[in-house]
Amino acid sequence: MTGRKMRSAVALLVPALVVWAYHSRSALGTQEASTLEVQESGKGKAMTVQYLEIVTSDLEGTCAALEKLHGVSFGDPDPMIGNARTAMLDNGGRIGVRAPMAAHETPVIRPYVLVDDIEAAVKAAAAAGGEIAMAATEIPGGQGKFAIYFQGGIQYGLWEL
Repeated sequence: MTGRKMRSAVALLVPALVVWAYHSRSALGTQEASTLEVQESGKGKAMTVQYLEIVTSDLEGTCAALEKLHGVSFGDPDPMIGNARTAMLDNGGRIGVRAPMAAHETPVIRPYVLVDDIEAAVKAAAAAGGEIAMAATEIPGGQGKFAIYFQGGIQYGLWEL
């Protein structure tokens, strides 16, 4: 397999594996299939992925593969969230697939975890050594607020409804 074919295969496989992991009851035990819940030590509070963002150079191919693999339907591009095409998750959250919005933006899969207080969550992420890439920002259309931080080479999102 050539390098180009290998990258194309990986570009389709990685998002499919991520979605499969969210929908696999065996991978998550008895938890809801599309909800990733992790117990915070000593606090007993769960984390919920509100929005799973896939940024890809193959928007249509990625959406088509996820639709075929998981029986979901992606809507039309939503200009309020970077022209992402979205599909609903079982937990009420969404998965969004979009093209890069700038030449420097590279493909990424970024989970946005639901938080009660985004300002406090951004401060906590920074205090834990996270690099704030996008401060808390209002999402047009009454969809809430989001922020992005980097930690250990990984991009994370925070989402407040």
